[in-house]
Amino acid sequence: MAKGVSDAKFASLMQNLGGSKRRVRQEASSAIALIAREDPTRLYDQVGQLVDALSRPEAQTRWEILDALTDIAQQRADLVGKACEGAETALFDEASSAVRLSAFKFLTVYGKSSPERSNAVWHLLDEAIQCYHGDPEYRDMLSYLIEFTRGDISDETREALNARVKFDAEHGRGYIKAFSSDIIKLSDDVK
Repeated sequence: MAKGVSDAKFASLMQNLGGSKRRVRQEASSAIALIAREDPTRLYDQVGQLVDALSRPEAQTRWEILDALTDIAQQRADLVGKACEGAETALFDEASSAVRLSAFKFLTVYGKSSPERSNAVWHLLDEAIQCYHGDPEYRDMLSYLIEFTRGDISDETREALNARVKFDAEHGRGYIKAFSSDIIKLSDDVK
């Protein structure tokens, strides 16, 4: 659907994102997420509206928009800093693991783009690691942390991350031990 979306249809999607009907907002957010996957540049001028959509009550709109913001952050993290507040709220959403996971991914992608950004988001990632350790979405969270480790993060953040996963790397089991060990190994390779 995203390929070849006309300017009129795109404008309608952005308008519907702020509409009063839940279903319409969900459909718009889904289409916007597809556009972001295919061409994030198309959304650069709409970041303010996307950030505003993070306050919608329904989970699907929030996770779809977080995913769109993540795609933008892959190319232009400098545009999406204002989304961190909404991502923080979403990160601790008690009702939706999908929203929490999308928020975590957004924060890792945003944070890995510069040492300063990694410092800015680390406390949130650290808290999430502690809160969701062993939860069903924790495996995906660890995989995002591996990508975060490969990014342009500060030495301070890298050391804090290693300290956080060290116990699991040494004493954990299964994927938790394996992914935690990978994070430490990647950090050592970067040093």
